[in-house]
Amino acid sequence: MKAQGSVFKYGDNVDTDVIIPARYLNSSDPKELAQHCMEDIDKDFVNNVKQGDIIVADKNFGCGSSREHAPIAIKAAGVSCVIAETFARIFYRNSINIGLPILECPEAAKAIKAGDEVEVDFDNGVITDKTTGASFQAQPFPPFMQEIIKAEGLINYINQKKA
Repeated sequence: MKAQGSVFKYGDNVDTDVIIPARYLNSSDPKELAQHCMEDIDKDFVNNVKQGDIIVADKNFGCGSSREHAPIAIKAAGVSCVIAETFARIFYRNSINIGLPILECPEAAKAIKAGDEVEVDFDNGVITDKTTGASFQAQPFPPFMQEIIKAEGLINYINQKKA
């Protein structure tokens, strides 16, 4: 399983209130949430993000409220993967639960720049900055987590197992 896209870069402590502002939490429609993704930190994000693009951030991405709306908005906006130095634990779990791949890799998070073209191989955890040629090693997902992501989330995964 792979992802490839152009990078949107953010700093430390990007919280869930910035990823999807609270004023939009009256909706749980992924398409509607996607229209407001990152708007308080990057007004142009929703106009510039393309299917498959990648978010790269520094430390503690997804901190703050434990809302599942944040990874849903990111995924629905077309982002194929989030790479960060570290993630807030609840955001990490929520992301896996909805099928959004996220990887912790401090070296990649520090080196990759906005606009770089990046490829991620989820099977082996290799992150390649195609713009610079640099490669980074993240911890690959265990097979069961890869299955959850391939199924587009935990609920789908469980339902497939029941069938």
